[in-house]
Amino acid sequence: MNNITIDKTGWKKWRFDEVCRQVNTTSKDPEADGLHYVIGLEHIEPGNLHITKWDTLEKETTFTRKFVKGQVLFGRRRAYQRKVAYAEFDGICSGDILVFEAIEEKLIPELLPFLIQSDGFFEKALATSAGSLSPRTKFKELADYEFLLPSKSEQKRLAELLWAADEMIEKEKRELEKMEELYEHKVDSLFSDKKKISFGECANINEKSLSAKTSSEYKFHYIDIASIVSPKHLGPLTEYAFSEAPSRARRIVNYNDIVMSLVRPYLKSFVQIKNNIDNLIASTGTAVVSAKSNNDTDFLFHLLFSKAFMSFCENRMNGTNYPAITPADLGDFLIPMFNYEEQVSISKDLNSINKNIERIEKQIALSQEVKLELINKIL
Repeated sequence: MNNITIDKTGWKKWRFDEVCRQVNTTSKDPEADGLHYVIGLEHIEPGNLHITKWDTLEKETTFTRKFVKGQVLFGRRRAYQRKVAYAEFDGICSGDILVFEAIEEKLIPELLPFLIQSDGFFEKALATSAGSLSPRTKFKELADYEFLLPSKSEQKRLAELLWAADEMIEKEKRELEKMEELYEHKVDSLFSDKKKISFGECANINEKSLSAKTSSEYKFHYIDIASIVSPKHLGPLTEYAFSEAPSRARRIVNYNDIVMSLVRPYLKSFVQIKNNIDNLIASTGTAVVSAKSNNDTDFLFHLLFSKAFMSFCENRMNGTNYPAITPADLGDFLIPMFNYEEQVSISKDLNSINKNIERIEKQIALSQEVKLELINKIL
């Protein structure tokens, strides 16, 4: 992308309010007005122009701001989240969402969402946001944002290029969704019509922990619950000397072990250690799992992503703000009984699917970077 240049000779400088207007239409009776979709900030995914989640009027709402197909929704609260959506249907939305539409004599509507996704526009939104806990910006603060635009015929060509890049990302997301559905189906099907055995009979749980008498000079890498940034992914680790370590740093973790958060297990904060990391320790808020003899750790790891385990956790969780299960609970979870050779074969199949999922995720991330770079070169 770095070798792509955009010749802006002849392009004209515009203010935002010269090419875009804020729409403040409201609806007192959305049902009578035929508006069935209700959009809050939580329904707009950062970096994604497409709205894939919404509420309906069956859920009580105080929202009255109306939007129609072709307009652009911009999350004015906490603008750093980069929430922008292109409306593909009519509806009502939160007051923390600004509704924009292009002034078509100067800007074609298809280009407006990309203008608002540009780094320059977000820098302006952040610079004009006011408030400490929930900073917000206003249209009048964004009005004097300046940028260059080509003729409308050139705008059309560039919009087609950007929408093609967007469609490529959506295609990759659909591929990812199919692969994730395949993984979930295969994991869940393992529990069908199969004799069960307890998880604790197949795995050691929190088998080794540091002693309180550990040398104060002992250094280790620490996995806190927050280190598990997403299912199957471990974030950056902090190195501590024992004398400086959090009091909850106790669980010894070895290569190939599973580390899972016992708090809010429905978030699936589970990772399997596939890198050689010296002196690795986990929080006591986790369970460290390794397979017993004639059992495969990979196989046990995949079972944690089943609907059966989520249902089990729901029935066993205690606590309100931080619902959790215990290591003993985990040991009670009933899993399908397979011999070692069968477990390895199943793991090989599921690991292959996981590799494809990771490949597609990386491709989506790359495509999104390319799209944003292209937006910034144009706008």
